[in-house]
Amino acid sequence: MIQPQAKGGPVTEQPVYSTLGFTDAEWGLLTGLPFAVLTAASAAESDGTRRTLAEGAAGLEAVAAGREGASPLVAAVSQEVVTRAGDPEAGEELPVLSPDDPDAYLADVLDRAGEAAALLRAKVDEGEAGAYAHWLVNIAEQVVTAAPSGGMLGIGGDLVTEPERRFRDALSKALQD
Repeated sequence: MIQPQAKGGPVTEQPVYSTLGFTDAEWGLLTGLPFAVLTAASAAESDGTRRTLAEGAAGLEAVAAGREGASPLVAAVSQEVVTRAGDPEAGEELPVLSPDDPDAYLADVLDRAGEAAALLRAKVDEGEAGAYAHWLVNIAEQVVTAAPSGGMLGIGGDLVTEPERRFRDALSKALQD
């Protein structure tokens, strides 16, 4: 975006990610991961459409909540993701996404989480890296606890199934949270 300057002509405004010290590719990793975590946490257990919608809504709320946190990094990433995916406060909903190969998708998300953790350890202080990791694990937690799986007619079932628990725990380990 170009904005006028009082003297000397126009000035190009820097993107948020560059002011935080990240390249475009690094910012892509950091901003792509929250939605990927949401999708992977939902895909960890095959649920019906109603449960998947509830998980998506809970995940988007958790993503959006990052805008109000104390971490400038998490707030900036959250704002970027909400701008792309939709703002739950405006009534926007996520489309239902179902990876063709859930196991491969979960493995890819865990690999990217490890890359993000290493990147943040190298580029930001421990508090910012920890806030980002904790936020991602919280997104997964909100998704996997949004709707019980199994049971009959919405009665009974497990709040968190073993595959969901394994994904959440593996994510926490990959992020060193």
